[in-house]
Amino acid sequence: MNALVTKFLKSDLMGRSLKVLFIKIAGVLLLFLLSLFLTNFYSPSVVGQYDFVRTVLMIIGGLSIVGTNQSIIYYSGFFKSQNKLGSLKKVYFKMLALIVLTSCVLLLINLLIPNKIITNLFNKEEASYLIDKVLYAISLYAITFLNIDMLRAMGKTILSELFRNIFRYTPFFILAIYLSYTSNERYIIDAYLLSFLGLAIASFLIIYLNISKVEFQTDISELSYKHIFLKSYPMAISALSYFLMQSVDILLLTKYGTFEQVAYYAVAVKLATITSLALLSVNVIIAPKIAEMYANGNNNGLKTLLRNSNRLILTLSFPAIAFIAFFSEWILNLFGDEYVVAQIPLLIILFGQFFNSLCGPVGIYMNMTGKQNKLQRMLIFGLLVNVVLNVIFIPKYGMIGAASSTAFSIILWKSMAAIITYKQDSVKTFIS
Repeated sequence: MNALVTKFLKSDLMGRSLKVLFIKIAGVLLLFLLSLFLTNFYSPSVVGQYDFVRTVLMIIGGLSIVGTNQSIIYYSGFFKSQNKLGSLKKVYFKMLALIVLTSCVLLLINLLIPNKIITNLFNKEEASYLIDKVLYAISLYAITFLNIDMLRAMGKTILSELFRNIFRYTPFFILAIYLSYTSNERYIIDAYLLSFLGLAIASFLIIYLNISKVEFQTDISELSYKHIFLKSYPMAISALSYFLMQSVDILLLTKYGTFEQVAYYAVAVKLATITSLALLSVNVIIAPKIAEMYANGNNNGLKTLLRNSNRLILTLSFPAIAFIAFFSEWILNLFGDEYVVAQIPLLIILFGQFFNSLCGPVGIYMNMTGKQNKLQRMLIFGLLVNVVLNVIFIPKYGMIGAASSTAFSIILWKSMAAIITYKQDSVKTFIS
C-alpha cells in the first residue's frame, strides 16, 4: 500500500497537476485580494455592476468563442496520436477567423435590439449600457481564451495557466487601484474590459513567435471551416450551458434584487469556486491525454488515468471545502460587514462543489472522447431545471433560493453524466 501511495505521489500526473494547482492558487489569492480591494474601496452598487458585466461577458463570450478553446485541446490530442501535430497551426488561424466573425454577428444583433427591451428585462436602467460595453469587447475576451488554450495545446501548460490565473487579473487590479486613487471609480467597467486588449495582443504574439520558430508538418490534409465548426459548436453549447448554470442566478438576482445583493452573492460564488481548483487543475493536464489514449484505444491506461485523477481531485479539494465552510463567517467579514449575509448561500454552494469533486472530470472526458453532443443535452437539461428553480425561488428566498437552485442543478447533471458514462463505456469518472 505504501509503495502504491509513493508511486502515485511521484507520478507525472501528480507533479504536473500540483504545478498547475500552485499557479491556480496564486491566481485565486490575486483574485481574492482584488475582490477585497473592490469591496472595501468601491460601493456595493459599483461592485454589483462589475459582477453583472463579468457574468454577461462569460455568457456572451461562450457564444463568441464557439467552443474553439475546448476543441483546440481535442485536436492537439488527436493530431498527436496521428503524428500530425502540424495541422494545429492551420486550425488555430481558422478558429481566430470564426471568433471574429461570430463576435461581429453578436454585436450586430445587439445593435438591432432596442435598449428598452434590455432595460425591461433586467429592471435596471444601467443594464443596456453595460451590455453594450460588453459586446464591443467580446472579441478580445474570446481571442484571449482561445490563445490561452492554444498555448496549452502547444505543450506550454505553465505559460497558459499564468495567463489564465495571473496575467488575467494583474492589469485590471493595477487599473482598479489607479482609478480608486484618482477618484475615478466610474470607469471600473471600462478598465476591466480594456484589460483583455493587452491579454489578447500579448498571448497572440507569443503564439505567433513560437509557431514561426517550430517547423510544422505541411503534408497534412487541410481541415475545412465547416469541419472545425461542427466539432467545436457542441462544445460551445456545453460550455455556454455550464456558464449559464453558474451565472443565471446572478442574472436573475439582478432582475429581482439590487446590485448590492448581486455583489454579496457574487462573493459567495467566488469563494465556493475556489474549491473547484483541484478539478480544474487536473482537467488541464489530463484533457489532451484522454483524447490521445481514447484515439489509440488504450482503455486500461485511460481507466488508470481517471482513477488516479479522481483520487487526486478529492484529496486536494476536500480540505479547501472544509476550511471555507468552517470559517465562512470570518472570511465573508473580510469583504465588509454587510457581506456576511451571504453565509448560508455560501454553505449551500459549497455542498454542490463537494459533489462536483466527487464526480470527477466527467465533462472533460465526454468532450475529449467524441461525446460532446450527449454532454450538451445533459447540460441543457440541467440548465433548464436551474432556470425554472431560480425563477421560482429567487423572488421568494433571494440569495438562498439562488444558491439552492444552482447546487441542485450541478448535482443533477454531474450525476447523469457520471452514470451514463459508466454504463456506456464502463469507465468510472467518479471517485472509487
